[in-house]
Amino acid sequence: MPYPLLERLRTPAQLRTFDEAELAPLAAELRAFLIESVSHTGGHLSAGLGAVELAIALHYVFNTPEDRLVWDTGHQCYPHKILTGRRAAMGSLRQKGGLAGFPKRDESPYDTFGVGHAGTSVSAALGMALAHALKTPSPPGGGKGEGTRKTVAVLGDGALTAGMAFEALNHAGDLGADMLVILNDNDMSISTNVGGMSNYLARVLSGKVYSTMRERSKKVLGVMPPVWELARRAEEHMKGMVIPGTLFEELGFNYIGPIDGHDLPTLVKTLRNLRALKGPQFLHVVTRKGKGYAPAENDPCSYHGVAAFDPDSGAPRSKSGGAPSYTQIFGDWLCDMAARDERLVAITPAMREGSGLTRFSEHYPARYFDVGIAEQHAVTLAAGLACEGLKPVVAIYSTFLQRAYDQLIHDVALQNLAVLFAIDRAGIVGPDGPTHAGSFDLGFMRSIPNMVVMAPTDANECREMLTTGFMYDGPAAVRYPRGPAPCTVLQSGANSLPLGKARLCREGKGVALLVFGALLEPAMEAAQALNATVVNMRFIKPLDEVMVMQLAAQHALLVTLEDNAVQGGAGSAVNECLAAQGLGNTIINLGLPDAFLDQGTRAELLAACGLDTGGILRTVRKHFETQCQVAPVKVK
Repeated sequence: MPYPLLERLRTPAQLRTFDEAELAPLAAELRAFLIESVSHTGGHLSAGLGAVELAIALHYVFNTPEDRLVWDTGHQCYPHKILTGRRAAMGSLRQKGGLAGFPKRDESPYDTFGVGHAGTSVSAALGMALAHALKTPSPPGGGKGEGTRKTVAVLGDGALTAGMAFEALNHAGDLGADMLVILNDNDMSISTNVGGMSNYLARVLSGKVYSTMRERSKKVLGVMPPVWELARRAEEHMKGMVIPGTLFEELGFNYIGPIDGHDLPTLVKTLRNLRALKGPQFLHVVTRKGKGYAPAENDPCSYHGVAAFDPDSGAPRSKSGGAPSYTQIFGDWLCDMAARDERLVAITPAMREGSGLTRFSEHYPARYFDVGIAEQHAVTLAAGLACEGLKPVVAIYSTFLQRAYDQLIHDVALQNLAVLFAIDRAGIVGPDGPTHAGSFDLGFMRSIPNMVVMAPTDANECREMLTTGFMYDGPAAVRYPRGPAPCTVLQSGANSLPLGKARLCREGKGVALLVFGALLEPAMEAAQALNATVVNMRFIKPLDEVMVMQLAAQHALLVTLEDNAVQGGAGSAVNECLAAQGLGNTIINLGLPDAFLDQGTRAELLAACGLDTGGILRTVRKHFETQCQVAPVKVK
């Protein structure tokens, strides 16, 4: 498909030379290109389709990158990437060495802030606005400097459920910061009233005549406080009758909207008016997820994040099959256990589909709690439920549990409450890159008193560990990776495991491979070539110290394997165990390096970290080539 307008556009500066009448056809081209591109690479689709006109209007009105534009979370950023010189590279999206799936500072000067977690944009944009004011020379006679650079934060309605967003809004309003916050609301329907009357009011309320009258009346009536307060409240009541902005006005923002986020003339006019205003401004735009692509409009949730698909039908290019995913295993276990134990309740911070909770939410709606993007609240809510004798299960991605670390320690573990954490996307996550990697959970959990931490190697063991954690009278965590769970015959039931007991998988000589979690398969393959012992350690905490001592007594070399940061991880627990016993065994810790890994497939990244079969073999063989003092071990 030809894209004549996109072909003319290499930078936003070129976009700003377009006639305003060309913007609507440009939006049509951009939307078509986005569908075509993501259909080959996969990625986040619905949110980007809904933000096409907004991205065009922002880069058309604001002088980016000099004006700072901060996108929240980044799901909606693909149109922004295309408009800022990266259209030709979109075929490499979320691939090793290619474009990141989220805004990334070292990828483009137009990506002013790296994001991936929700609710951060207003805080970052406020910092940028304050920095600009501080670096701008003060006017004669003192006072705050006022530069010409503008700062804009764009956040989705989902991000408003993150407490951090409101903390930043409250602070920005209190400071009177010169910035614009845009709420991209794709959860409302655009009614006739919103599209017509509200668009008109937005243009009036953001215009110079209204703002000038408002400021002058403030000065005149300011000397008569009771009269000014009456006028202020009258204005609030007038706006509150037709627009839902009273909350943001109370936070100190001048609220405009809601307006149709697909109406380019209204968007451009309103943004131009707002660019000319000083102080904290809040623009509420209403968009439709999946706009312009029928399958995504009809089912925006399924097209939030997609694999490669046929753009004509919307069907995936490759059929799903094979082993069930760890996410599916968890979802099925949850429903099975809920049928057995009515005390079970499930909590998720806005990740119902991603965490495998859809069936549970439909079968047990009264026992299902989606708290929105509020990880801290999710964990403390679970603590409160546990105080009353219920058995909460918190389904959460590893990367998002980081946001609730204080609550995990202070509200759950300190009180030794029986909360089970089902931690998905642990370790390497692949195409989503470093913002979503679950690289640190073993390290930050194993240092917490009262915690039990487990990592399964296959589907049946995952079910057994979930049961073990659920039955444990204290905080427990089961962490598992994204992707298929190895399985020969899936058991219908799920027994609990003896606490802190490892399992011997293979007996060998000289070398022992201690596997924590999902790396058992490459360990077994490497062990065949090395004639090594393999142990599935199962528990990171409590560690099976008896097994560690036995292995240390019988093997010259111990090698720990984990899909987690090496520093402070499961291997460190083995090191500490040996040191506490005064043992000087040679030990190699294999895991994720002290670096943030860029995107790629899981297999590519594991290989890059030396955690595939070949990497394990190279490490062990290199050790015996360079450590002559170690008793020789026959290595094939």
